[in-house]
Amino acid sequence: MKKVIAIVEDEKDLNELVKRYLEKEGYEVKSYLTFDEAYAHTEDDDVHLWILDIMLGEKSGFDLIEMIKNNDSNVPVIFMSARDKEFDRVIGLEKGSDDYITKPFSPKELVLRVNNLMRRVYREDYDKLTVDNYVIDEEQRKVTFEEDTIELTTKEFDLLMLFVNNRGTAFTRDQILRKVWDDNYYGSDRVVDDTMRRLRKKLPNLSIHTIYGYGYRLG
Repeated sequence: MKKVIAIVEDEKDLNELVKRYLEKEGYEVKSYLTFDEAYAHTEDDDVHLWILDIMLGEKSGFDLIEMIKNNDSNVPVIFMSARDKEFDRVIGLEKGSDDYITKPFSPKELVLRVNNLMRRVYREDYDKLTVDNYVIDEEQRKVTFEEDTIELTTKEFDLLMLFVNNRGTAFTRDQILRKVWDDNYYGSDRVVDDTMRRLRKKLPNLSIHTIYGYGYRLG
């Protein structure tokens, strides 16, 4: 399930720019242009992160964060401001913000900060990957589908993770053999096709494509 981010920024172009970058990163984004619009949603329980502009007409993001934290003290907040003042940073931290970024800023920098903060706060969720509706827990080496656990052998799981961690990259059979079975394996490269066949049978929705005369690619 996508993480939800709420942006409160009265500069429409900046609001849309940040929204676009975050959606490209895979987040669901709620966008508010005014204090009053955001105020009406401060008790929403589905928001995983708030990004607040400090100056919002006659009101401020400092007022909003108090309402947000009263509803859920654990939800992370990032402040944005055109004022690079130590006072604003201190007030933001006192009120419970997790980060502060000064305008103008690179959207890529904001996305990086958002990703780092989300991983830190929702660490357990980020230890798991979702690929083609399969939930993959790399640490426990477990795959589930609709809450059912799918049993994979060691090599089947290693093969799966090679493609998951390199989505969109095509691998030859020789490359797969070296990366999954290592250089000390001296058997036939048919083991790649056999393992791939078993993996596809167990995970029929997995979008691994055969590149005839070459190898395989996920996605």
